Amino acid sequence: MAKTGRPKNTKNKTKHSKLMDKKKNKLRQGKIDRKEKLKAIIARSKASNSEEE
Repeated sequence: MAKTGRPKNTKNKTKHSKLMDKKKNKLRQGKIDRKEKLKAIIARSKASNSEEE
């Protein structure tokens, strides 16, 4: 027989999926930020090297 009333466990599943999405997005954004910082550092070092020569 099918259950009547409220579906079981849907709130917890949605909360969990939201939290996991937040975590994945945070890690993804951290990688992007790190790449941008490294690019800026490399650009600065190249600029300073070209000035020295």
